[in-house]
Amino acid sequence: MQVILLDKVLNVGALGEIVKVKDGYARNFLIPQKLARRATEANKAEFEAKRVELEKAAAAKLAEMQAQGEKLAGTTIKLTQKAGVDGRLFGSVTNFDVAEELAKQGYKVAKAQVRMPNGPIKTVGDSTVSVALHTDVVVDINVTVYGETA
Repeated sequence: MQVILLDKVLNVGALGEIVKVKDGYARNFLIPQKLARRATEANKAEFEAKRVELEKAAAAKLAEMQAQGEKLAGTTIKLTQKAGVDGRLFGSVTNFDVAEELAKQGYKVAKAQVRMPNGPIKTVGDSTVSVALHTDVVVDINVTVYGETA
């Protein structure tokens, strides 16, 4: 299915591009999330009429996320979890825990934006986690996990 992208989509294309994607991806993800529209002649004409304001909105969103990213970059969050004597956690620290702690500090971050390259944190100590605020804005934060004996 051919669609017109209404926003930049990672590994698919940029705003305004007409791309061919699988039908299910378009119907189940891109179109419901308002990231794309079918590439019909009427939709192409409508998009061209709105192109300037969509580009302006995308630039404003990017600038806002870059400003938030500059504040967030290098932030250290501290979490306490139950741990054994060898430093392994009972359970793990997930992207939900990191997002919740960032929300307590005043940053608006969804758990889907927190990227843990090595999976959930399962040991006491320092780790680096990425936060993808926008497709073009990815910042690293430090997560320090302290062990709490049972």
